[in-house]
Amino acid sequence: MNSSSTLSTLLLYYKREDIQNAIVSYAKQKEVAISYKGEGYGKRPDVLKYPAEVLELVQQGATSFHCSEERWINPLTIETGMKPGELNELRAGWDLVLDIDCKELSFSTIAADILIKAIKHHGVKSLSVKFSGNHGFHIGIPFEAFPKLVNGQETKNIFPEGPKKIAIYLMHMIKDPLREALLKKYSIDEIATLTNKKVSECFEGKEFNPLNVVEIDTILLASRHLYRMPYSLNEKSGLISLPINPDKILDFHKASAIPKNVKISKNIFLDTSSTIPGEATKLLVQGLDFKLVEDKIEIEEKKEFEEIEIKTPFEFFPPCMQLLQKGLKDGKKRSVFLTVNFLKKVGWSYEDIEKYLIEWNKKNEEPLREVNILGQIRYHKQNKKNMLPPNCDSKNYYPDIGICKPDNLCSKIKNPVAYVTRKIFAHNASKKPKKTSKS
Repeated sequence: MNSSSTLSTLLLYYKREDIQNAIVSYAKQKEVAISYKGEGYGKRPDVLKYPAEVLELVQQGATSFHCSEERWINPLTIETGMKPGELNELRAGWDLVLDIDCKELSFSTIAADILIKAIKHHGVKSLSVKFSGNHGFHIGIPFEAFPKLVNGQETKNIFPEGPKKIAIYLMHMIKDPLREALLKKYSIDEIATLTNKKVSECFEGKEFNPLNVVEIDTILLASRHLYRMPYSLNEKSGLISLPINPDKILDFHKASAIPKNVKISKNIFLDTSSTIPGEATKLLVQGLDFKLVEDKIEIEEKKEFEEIEIKTPFEFFPPCMQLLQKGLKDGKKRSVFLTVNFLKKVGWSYEDIEKYLIEWNKKNEEPLREVNILGQIRYHKQNKKNMLPPNCDSKNYYPDIGICKPDNLCSKIKNPVAYVTRKIFAHNASKKPKKTSKS
């Protein structure tokens, strides 16, 4: 679309009263953010109260509407930099929104169908689905489906830990069925070609790992993280984020999401009309109890180095971090996660990390939204644990992203931070004056 036809399409679509009403109906208790041409957001926090506001904002240049996973008592009282305890006071609850994404939509569709069945297996009936507007789907469970208390805590306060652990648990649960389903319809070569990956990137050891080609986003499940509202445009594709029937997801066709074809669906995303209170208790408890070694990211290197307090120069970085800074095609969200943890551990301030990642993002073939980067940094600040980045053998990171190009020192360490400490130690040792023998 050229700019004039895009504006014409936007105005024609958003001036529909049924679309305006539908969008506003999803804004209750939500922080809303307006995107202009898909390039970041307007003021935050913001709210959307009246249908007429939708068209007014579009006439001012708005192209899409986004809202929070969290529900707030009053979204306008949120302030940037608030501590977790302060956010808990303002948070009324949270909806579980799982983001499934793959460059090949048919793979996302298969994964979403299996994930829906896995959720239903836990007795959850009030789940809903919407097309993201591009390559994937959002699967939602409303907050009313969860218990008010879990493990002696108010459920509303276990955000983002609760949703993140549920997502990791479900990823583990669907991994084998998804592998079987994909290999039943496609060869490995076809899977690699359709997802623009090397065949080796589709494997974990000797086994095909479907989660290397279909992503279920867990890293950016963070406080104040936003997702595209139902009936909002996706600027990249020109399609609408459309609620669909979870039981008929395999029949979905993109044509129904073309703006001129969109009809208000009887399927409501995050519908609470028939929700049974606590029906997702089993899912939540099993998610919180699930232990996955890769999720823990074992800190085996802890005794190998002392905390680095002075900002480490780039020359001491391991090969993986040197390659990463050149920009990526895939794995950008995971890269933000490991970069924040790595740089903080080697003495960088949050201000330096933010500047670095903003510049790095410009080098990516398809840059992330800046809000995604800032959200991950904010989550790290709020997290009391100062974690190491994933260990070198975490295959979902360095090898999968394509940045594992080890040198001689890499074989002696288990974590990128340990590489830095050894480099610094060797550098300092070489500068110490040699002792001379007395005559």
